[in-house]
Amino acid sequence: MSIVKESFGKTKDGKKATLYTIENKNGMKVSFCDYGALIVGIYVPDRNGKIEDIALGYDDVSGYEDNGCGYGSFIGRHANRIGGAKFDIDGKTYELAKNDNEINNLHSGPTGYNHMMYDVEVFTDEDSTSIAFSRMSPDGEQGFPGNLDVTVTYTVTDDNELAIEYFAVSDKKTVINLTNHSYFNLAGQASGDILDQEVWVNADKFTPTDKFLIPTGEFVDVTGTPMDFRTPKKVGKDINADYEPLKIAGGYDHNYALNLDIEEDEDVMDLVASLYDEKSGRFMEVYTDLPGMQLYCGNFMKKETGKGGAQYDKRYGICFETQFFPNACNTPAFESSVFDADVAFDYCTVYAFSTK
Repeated sequence: MSIVKESFGKTKDGKKATLYTIENKNGMKVSFCDYGALIVGIYVPDRNGKIEDIALGYDDVSGYEDNGCGYGSFIGRHANRIGGAKFDIDGKTYELAKNDNEINNLHSGPTGYNHMMYDVEVFTDEDSTSIAFSRMSPDGEQGFPGNLDVTVTYTVTDDNELAIEYFAVSDKKTVINLTNHSYFNLAGQASGDILDQEVWVNADKFTPTDKFLIPTGEFVDVTGTPMDFRTPKKVGKDINADYEPLKIAGGYDHNYALNLDIEEDEDVMDLVASLYDEKSGRFMEVYTDLPGMQLYCGNFMKKETGKGGAQYDKRYGICFETQFFPNACNTPAFESSVFDADVAFDYCTVYAFSTK
């Protein structure tokens, strides 16, 4: 295992950003930045051993200061949407930024955790290296109550795994819902759309939404619908189907209620999803102990220039955002994302890479 530290440019306010790249014995590399606790690059081999970057993003920190699509982003304090951009805790209403259709809150507002600077610690083990990004999110930041001590730890292993451990604890009752918003393209980040790549999701149900993508509180069985990924299928097979949830979202941008079986051992994560690119042979599995996963296929991606001059456009990447359900702080039918003071948000997701 090795780790290389280098400059990643300066932010608009003059802060120096640093890029940290961890490489394992197989040549897999993952790059991170202390601005935003970002995942900047994921370099993995194809079936012939050719290593390419399969994570969309930018060449330096300046691109990430705007980053409207959220490439590589650590999302908090509350991932996904909060209906009406507000929530109540013990009779008190907390108002948030209305940055989604001027009605709802998306990913905690325009200044999310992906736009903060973090303290960094590196830990090396025999067969893995971890990098931890931490900060104190002060009471009232983004409109949320409580001083939140938050750490996201990324671990690269010699088994070609990238583990993401989320840990956060507040001194007040608050909402917490942390996720990662990396866009994957297993053919390579410069290779075009992901419509021919195969997805599998271990979920019998998804949570439908209103026209503004706020869940209704219902659970819909995926059987017989285009939402069913329990048998692997290409992203493009049904993405444009005449099905109301798909038309509302412009394609797949939905939360799946994952089939988890982890009650007996809280340290065990379940295999919940996979992505496969037949041309390269690259295969990615997703493990987590979080209850939901937003499958987002880049429906709102815009034409722009990414890393190495790559041209990005609609559906050029796919996200597997493990998390509590959208609007979970306001929806009684969902497991609540409201955490009592001193009760930790402590969850993990693993992206495991191989070839077929």
